[in-house]
Amino acid sequence: MFKKGSKLYSILTGSCPKCHGESMYKNKNPYALTEVLDMHETCSCCGTKYKIEPSFFYGAMYVSYAVGIAFATAAFVISFFVFNAGLNVMFISIVGTLVVFMPVIMRLSRNIWINFFMSYDKSLVQKK
Repeated sequence: MFKKGSKLYSILTGSCPKCHGESMYKNKNPYALTEVLDMHETCSCCGTKYKIEPSFFYGAMYVSYAVGIAFATAAFVISFFVFNAGLNVMFISIVGTLVVFMPVIMRLSRNIWINFFMSYDKSLVQKK
């Protein structure tokens, strides 16, 4: 399920959706905030161009909304059912979760978006 060749692997690791050979991002740490969205132009392993067309990743904003809702829902469920928190604490926990995880949400959204349009190609994998 999380092995190379699955979309889930590419989405969670941020690796090239075609060959899974390298990270799409110049800095693997999403919390390096000045470089959070800095991506390589192409994959050095298979030559896949990440930005298919100008403004390609604008579509990731729509995915970001859904991913943000998932994180907010998780924060609500944990604060309400696990900690039995009040309304104010739940609100603060949701906002805090969204702020803390914003770099992760932005990268996950890009990873999901590009994986809508590209699939793993076993023939591109270099044999070592």
